Amino acid sequence: MLVVPGRLDTLTGGYVYDRRIVEGLRGLGWRVDVCSLDGGFPWPSDAALVEAASKLASIPDGTTVLVDGLAGGVMPAVMEREAGRLRLVPLVHHPLADETGISREDASAFEVSERRALAVGRRVVVTSRATALRVSRLFGVPPDRIAVVEPGVDRGPLSMGSASATPELLCVAAISPRKGYRTLVRALGMIADRKWHLTIVGSLDRHLPSVEQLREGLRAAGLEQRVSLAGEADAPTISTYYQRSDLFVLATEYEGYGMVVAEALAHGLPIVSTPVGAIPDLVGGEAGVLVPVGDASQLADAMAKVLDDSDFRRRLAAGAARVRDRLYSWEAASMRMADVLTSVALDE
Repeated sequence: MLVVPGRLDTLTGGYVYDRRIVEGLRGLGWRVDVCSLDGGFPWPSDAALVEAASKLASIPDGTTVLVDGLAGGVMPAVMEREAGRLRLVPLVHHPLADETGISREDASAFEVSERRALAVGRRVVVTSRATALRVSRLFGVPPDRIAVVEPGVDRGPLSMGSASATPELLCVAAISPRKGYRTLVRALGMIADRKWHLTIVGSLDRHLPSVEQLREGLRAAGLEQRVSLAGEADAPTISTYYQRSDLFVLATEYEGYGMVVAEALAHGLPIVSTPVGAIPDLVGGEAGVLVPVGDASQLADAMAKVLDDSDFRRRLAAGAARVRDRLYSWEAASMRMADVLTSVALDE
């Protein structure tokens, strides 16, 4: 059983992970039911919490239940009540308290709530080694109760580049506070004298204040005609963007893993990003350039170096192609999750 807030087909990294793991487990012969909760999590209404409690109470005794952290982390009382009869396994993409753009009070409340919820889990599944360390330190979860199940990736055709005198930059990320768009716009303004065009693929509806801030930033910098906001897209369309781009850019401030970076590498794209989540492990020293979070000047310098030096860009692309061969598959991710969930059942 997977418990998830909202629709499983939502086009964000966490939901893609959940959906692909469900598909993979089913392909391995597992029966996996999906329990969908109100989409307002992790800010649930009182009615949503009552409904969630009712749905979990209806799950048969002894069921192994993987609970997405967007929901489980904010309903500790429900988790505590059901832990005696269900094998609860919280799935933490990243701690809720680490979300960018929330108040200190909300972060503190999330930390207290999620600590309680994780304490009753038979195991805690995380998606990267960095998140495993963070969960252990922040919540006091013993390392031997934490299982890392990294996301998989679909290998797409290697990028052929834009074949244009104007290099194509690509960013695939929800337009939200922690994706670093303010830093990215400042950096782009610093290299406005160079030829480039950027396409941003990400929902224009999920966080309207961030979208308006991005549009205003582009207007103020005079970059409106050089940056295309493509909105949300399905996997085949995004694959096409990867194939037609020359450089992938992500100024993210925090990631539990960094799935879009893995996807870009799976298409052989050079990377300019930040050293958060699993991104340093993914990119290594051969497939891209990583700069400090929030440093627009270094981000601009990194993009300029890749744009100005075609030999350097080709070396990074060759490095990305080598990394591509080492990336985790969704089949391997699903088998790893199956092993974790089996061990939970065998512990009794």
